[in-house]
Amino acid sequence: MSFLQFFVWGAWLITIGTYCLNAKGWGFEQFGAIFSTLALSSLIMPAITGIIADKWINAEKLYGILQILYGAVLLYVPQVNDPNTLYYVIFGAMLCYMPTISLSNSIGYTILKNNNYDVVKEFPPIRVWGTIGFIVAMLITNFTHSNINANQFYIGAVMAIVLGIYSFSLPKCPPQRNIAKDASIIEQLGLNAFKLFGQYKMALFFVFSMFLGAALQLTNMYGDSFLYSFPKDSFVSSNSTLVMSISQISETVFIVTIPFFLRKFGIKKVMLISMLAWVIRFGFFSYGSPEGFGLVLILLSNIVYGMAFDFFNISGSLFIETTTDSKIRSSAQGLFMMMTNGFGAYFGSKISGYMISKYFVTDGVSDWHGIWLTFSIYALVIGIAFALLFKHKHDPDTVANLNH
Repeated sequence: MSFLQFFVWGAWLITIGTYCLNAKGWGFEQFGAIFSTLALSSLIMPAITGIIADKWINAEKLYGILQILYGAVLLYVPQVNDPNTLYYVIFGAMLCYMPTISLSNSIGYTILKNNNYDVVKEFPPIRVWGTIGFIVAMLITNFTHSNINANQFYIGAVMAIVLGIYSFSLPKCPPQRNIAKDASIIEQLGLNAFKLFGQYKMALFFVFSMFLGAALQLTNMYGDSFLYSFPKDSFVSSNSTLVMSISQISETVFIVTIPFFLRKFGIKKVMLISMLAWVIRFGFFSYGSPEGFGLVLILLSNIVYGMAFDFFNISGSLFIETTTDSKIRSSAQGLFMMMTNGFGAYFGSKISGYMISKYFVTDGVSDWHGIWLTFSIYALVIGIAFALLFKHKHDPDTVANLNH
């Protein structure tokens, strides 16, 4: 389940930019709007489907239904030749897919607990298969050259339907009914965690989460399209998705180093390392080229991605775990995801699409050096502001306790 969960996303997520910008010839602003549907669906659906699974229907059945619907919508994508129509089609697909990410975690936890497994010990190795699935899907898309045509959506669609059917064979995960009957709609949706914005440190953390969420979208949106823009006889262009998959491989490596860095440096410094890694990620791309030292910079940019992504997302989650009240901890984690994958992703998609179209495209030619350099400066400003404004005292004992 974990493997296919991210396979059906990885088949097209990184390459839809190449499809829209290079194959279809649509503009950056149009593509930014299409990509923003991932964020909008993250704001709407996970909380709603979480309530449904908690109160009315088995999680594995709801998961299966959503995956089949997601696959069905993806099958229609190749028929769309208008960016405005594709906006609504991808939005429909994302409304079905995004809640399955949290549902897959819930199903995994339930099955492990029901069979008396140690969730903390056993779940991470299972979740790693999700990243492997994402990488395998990217490689299939690359070697079939589906990044420049609609086949990427067929690959994701077929496997999503297979996953949906398969999910009905999973062990039953009945409603937990852990939401109080008299709970208000605010409590049911987890919105009571918004009171954390009344605390200066937490408010800053969530604001910077939004800014970093925007940075993540930039690399997902434009990375493959950027590499594909090089001369077609170059290795980088003909294997753009393969090169981008190094980022996901890097992610699986850096994730195991987080406990060491947290114990040694503390959460604030680890998050600062992440922000510096984003500066390097974008900066190396800005000076990248298909050969020589420029190729080395592109490869190094993909390697440093794992640090940029993991060190903020996982250390940020641990920060919430150690600083919020247990009564709203789950809601606070949901709020963290809402700020990164929701608001951050939405603003990153929309604003970057507008800015690139207005300032970095001349006569249909994209100034990729200027685009990535601007993104790098953006990450640098965020990092400096975070270092100056965010105050947090490192407690090694707290981190040690989390590891146990």
